[in-house]
Amino acid sequence: MNRMASEQFPALVLDGEGQGKRALITGLRGFTGHYLAQELTAAGYRVFGTALPGEAPGPDIVSIDICDRDAVAAMIAEIQPDVVAHLAGIANVVHANTELIYRVNIMGTRNLLEALAAQAHKPSAVLLASSANIYGNASVGMIAETLAPAPANDYAVSKLAMENMAQLWNDKLPIVIVRPFNYTGVGQTETFLLPKIVGHFRKGARQIELGNLAIARDFSDVRMVATSYRRLLATSPAGQAFNVCTGQAHTLSSVIETMSGIAGYAIDVRVNPAFVRANDILTLVGNNDKLTSVIGEVKPTPLAETLRWMYQA
Repeated sequence: MNRMASEQFPALVLDGEGQGKRALITGLRGFTGHYLAQELTAAGYRVFGTALPGEAPGPDIVSIDICDRDAVAAMIAEIQPDVVAHLAGIANVVHANTELIYRVNIMGTRNLLEALAAQAHKPSAVLLASSANIYGNASVGMIAETLAPAPANDYAVSKLAMENMAQLWNDKLPIVIVRPFNYTGVGQTETFLLPKIVGHFRKGARQIELGNLAIARDFSDVRMVATSYRRLLATSPAGQAFNVCTGQAHTLSSVIETMSGIAGYAIDVRVNPAFVRANDILTLVGNNDKLTSVIGEVKPTPLAETLRWMYQA
């Protein structure tokens, strides 16, 4: 992690937190895994991780298909993790392969839980990454964990199904569910909206095609998300679900305006009807009171600072 990231998000209790312990991050080479690995390494953990099949393995990194039950069981038996952060999964709402979304997000998670529960050495915390998308088009101003889920797309349905399936293992494993709202940062691909917008400004593009500019999202900085995950692994509030968010909403039009100020020019925005989805969630803003009551305050980074970090990277 660069100096800016380390200074902005100092560790809460690093001294001895992970000394002598093994942490497993599934999807370590993904966007979030990269930052969480740095958090856990700084806390003293020896960090193991999984990569996709076909990706080159590395020190303490195993290339594996999370849907291969036997391979997952063998990996867990070998690593014997003390804490687990399950980040591997299909993370794009508009992923083209619907069958893969369900198979990876549900059965891949089940394979992992089954393998962990079969070990004599049980982890002290198993963090499962769900999504705030499970809330759907909520009519409340700020979404708390008590709101009844109403998923509006296959990705959200798969994540809610994953949460429900995981309840079958609550008596065997200390499971913590996280429901992150939108978050971004350096390294996120341009298939996601904010990196796409920042990328256009970085290239000096004069025009960009977007969907509904009135969509409002609660955007966090990935470094804050990683810090929150590490603290949850340390406190292990088993059997609970937590929103990970800032409590502040930003429309896409306001993001464009902020980026125009950072880049020093105005871009021509054109609404492409192909990018406007009938089942789009219009506003998604979270309440993080439950999270901070367990792990302490995690000060949100102003979105403008995150966008500037991405633009200057």
